[in-house]
Amino acid sequence: MTYRNASRLGGPIPKFGDYHVWKALYCIVEDSPLGRKSLASLLRIGEGSTRTILNMLQEDGLVAVNKSGVSLTKEGAEVWRSVRMEVMPFVSSELTIGEYNCAVRVPGAAGKIKFGCEERDIAILNGASGATTLVCSNGVLIFPGSYYPVDQRVENILRSIFDIKDGDVIILGTASDEEKAELGAVSAGLELIGGLRIRRELDDVLTHRSTGSELLSLAFAIHDLVGGLPVCAKSRDNLGIRIEDGKVIDNAYTGAVLEEVINAGTTIRKIAISGPYKGIRVIVTPIELDSRVIAAIGVVDIRSMAGANNLIRLRSEDE
Repeated sequence: MTYRNASRLGGPIPKFGDYHVWKALYCIVEDSPLGRKSLASLLRIGEGSTRTILNMLQEDGLVAVNKSGVSLTKEGAEVWRSVRMEVMPFVSSELTIGEYNCAVRVPGAAGKIKFGCEERDIAILNGASGATTLVCSNGVLIFPGSYYPVDQRVENILRSIFDIKDGDVIILGTASDEEKAELGAVSAGLELIGGLRIRRELDDVLTHRSTGSELLSLAFAIHDLVGGLPVCAKSRDNLGIRIEDGKVIDNAYTGAVLEEVINAGTTIRKIAISGPYKGIRVIVTPIELDSRVIAAIGVVDIRSMAGANNLIRLRSEDE
């Protein structure tokens, strides 16, 4: 159900998630002002995806972009305070199983910890080999659900890299490479604090020229509502987005059924005959303003089509 614009063919498919948006804020805070190319290198994603992230943040008033680079606005600084975490490489073999480890300090989040296995599971889902959670109670780092203190040597290492206070949480991500260790630990931290809490507001009416980033809030809301099924959206006169597993995997997207719905002005349910969802049922509906179709948004019903074209991998019912 897709056809990439010819000028975009051959380029990398942009992929990013909440981790990359958070990491963008982190890098801007640490290295401001920061150019887009430098930021893309730090995020380890393409410049196209980095541009999309910056557009989102700029449109939400969180960053300012000028000749000297990117910097946080006053509103951006307030948002950062609500999602602030510290990240550092961590060298230890006592608590971790991977070759590379990353420590994340989540300030004041001890009250949200249950058993620690929840953070481990989130880290693994995001590519890490595992994760260990510690909480600071009465000036001592302990394992959740017990009063068993961490080895003193490990605590000394952690206190040498972080200013740890009572109520803080330390998540140690471990993996076969540095990036996966950090991705796992930060993702677990984000889950712990309730996510980025950055969602585009539909304060401004969408238009037929709306970009993919302007459709993000609506697309992600529907993606969550339908239990994580892939969602595609585009405006009448602009390329759109494709979302899978909570991530934007294409921000220069269009497809035959989306275009058909925009032209027909009615909801269409059919089996896609081309693109990455070929052979899978799609449901696409128009978005209207003043009796004119300005955009279309659709859901890909992969529930009964697991493994179709080896493109979609569904989680089991027990997960």
